[in-house]
Amino acid sequence: MLEISNLSVRYPKAKENALDQISLTMNKGEFICILGRSGAGKSTFIRCINRLIRPTSGSIRFDGRELVGLREKEMREIRAEMVMIFQHFNLIPRMSVYQNTLTGSFGGRPAYKNLLGLFKASEKAQADQALREVELDRFRDKRVEALSGGQKQRVGIARALMQKPSIILGDEPVASLDPTTSERIFNLLRKIHDERGLLTIINVHDVELAKKYATRIIGFKEGTLIFDNKPEALTNDVFAKIYK
Repeated sequence: MLEISNLSVRYPKAKENALDQISLTMNKGEFICILGRSGAGKSTFIRCINRLIRPTSGSIRFDGRELVGLREKEMREIRAEMVMIFQHFNLIPRMSVYQNTLTGSFGGRPAYKNLLGLFKASEKAQADQALREVELDRFRDKRVEALSGGQKQRVGIARALMQKPSIILGDEPVASLDPTTSERIFNLLRKIHDERGLLTIINVHDVELAKKYATRIIGFKEGTLIFDNKPEALTNDVFAKIYK
């Protein structure tokens, strides 16, 4: 369970809060899409959850543990359970699909093993399994720079799966992809979500994708929460309030 209470963020020199008194409870099994115009606070919210951004005030509790006051070392352990999928992939272009996937295990390993590329047989088997899940096993030895955008995002998902997460966070993961590829990525994410019983929270700019794949939609406007309901409750009137 993820419990967020009175969460606020104000950036230096800003006159208004980027997030203002957000309170939400999110549970395992929910596939949540967050909607809102650019600047509504979506990315700030996602990045507060795993403390890539430090809240100005409020509380974030994950399975009963308060995250806001944790030291960076303690947060690294928490982030192993909260993987982030980024819009621009954050991959290493000249490395292979397989090598990029293996980097998902780096957080829980000694630095010298990461530097020397020393992996256990179980870690290699896990990487192979992750690539099968995202249907990239036949591209295992191909360099990432030679892949399409959709294939790169699949590598990003495979890398995330190496951490055996309980939460997937997505910061506009399909914003740079064409509609057909975006649909395939969302279909893949929902399949993994269902099979693994995860909590998934994704910022998305495509309302139709949100309505098709989400079990719950959250709407932000100017840093405030203005909608939190099932997809079928997202009427034209609500849509107008979020985006006008």
